[in-house]
Amino acid sequence: MENTREKKRGFAAIWSLCPLRHVLLLLNAVIIAAHLATRGNYAWNRALSRSFVRPVHRFLARGTDLLPFSLAEAIYALAIIGGAVYIILELAWCVRRKEWGKRLYKVLVTLLTAGAVFYGGFCLLWGVYYYGDDFMAQSGLKREKISADQLAEVTTWYAALANEYADQVPRDERGVCDLDRGAVLARSPEVYVGLERRFACLEGPEVHAKGMVFSRVMSLIDFTGFFFPLTAEANVNTDFPSSLFPSTVAHELAHQRGVAKEQEANFVAVLACLDYGDPEYVYSAALLAYTHLGNALYGADRAAWEQAYGSLCDAVKRDFAANRLYWQQFETPVQKASNTVYEGFLQSYDQELGLKSYGACVDLLVNYYYEAGQGGAEG
Repeated sequence: MENTREKKRGFAAIWSLCPLRHVLLLLNAVIIAAHLATRGNYAWNRALSRSFVRPVHRFLARGTDLLPFSLAEAIYALAIIGGAVYIILELAWCVRRKEWGKRLYKVLVTLLTAGAVFYGGFCLLWGVYYYGDDFMAQSGLKREKISADQLAEVTTWYAALANEYADQVPRDERGVCDLDRGAVLARSPEVYVGLERRFACLEGPEVHAKGMVFSRVMSLIDFTGFFFPLTAEANVNTDFPSSLFPSTVAHELAHQRGVAKEQEANFVAVLACLDYGDPEYVYSAALLAYTHLGNALYGADRAAWEQAYGSLCDAVKRDFAANRLYWQQFETPVQKASNTVYEGFLQSYDQELGLKSYGACVDLLVNYYYEAGQGGAEG
């Protein structure tokens, strides 16, 4: 009996050290466990996505759009800087006072709680999308097997589209695409206005994508943008060459409208840009589509790829070269580690192809091209 009382007093003493953090830690542990346990329940994830996550994202997106900066970036910056300062100060206190036990326990629980809150929110406001209806299920579009000839035809079509719009975008003295990123972001609320009329599942608030202050850091870890589900903001890197910048904006806005899978977000971004009709967005979409189609064609039919690539005008080739040159400088162990972590993340949500899943949009692009009628992919 005495041992039982001692144990209760021990648990009570530990709990009293930081009760609020314990509550938050347990609450988010329950959320994470529930998410993991219900991944196989399609009906539950579908209902949660439609009745809770999408409305929350619409509400958050309208609110954060009022801010002239990325709240997501501010949260990350404060978490990294504040976390480092917190740990240093706490360790210094322990060294100075020579008291380690209780203080270190609080530090550990604080860090675990912060991680649990972040991941719990991520599971609730993003993870459920992967196990409910994806874009294909909601849109009714098909993804069927394609032939090398079909792939070659669609690749050539997008190459021609890129050539057509290459001289309609501003260029610098080297002849490389040089867009005003601020102007591109300013027009971003308009990009999905037309497409959401054709695909009701893409309905969402007309909000801005946001440029990142620490864009160079994003390039270092090989990111051109990200959607932050806890603030519902579409965030984009503003440092990489601008030819693919508008399609990146459209990609992140696709996530904001509930398109979780990367291959579907690329496909939706292309459709949105073409439907929007703005020359800078159309050109960028053509480059994005050609990149994925061309990479697939290279492995399927080398001769057809050479013919398609040879059809590209010099301006388009300069833009591709500028993009390759930019990213080559970041081919470091840091980038490799970042890609490994992100590939692991994709696979943890049953995206079995990992980073290769980006190439799966090829099937969607080719199928939609023929379903809409030859040349109909332009909208």
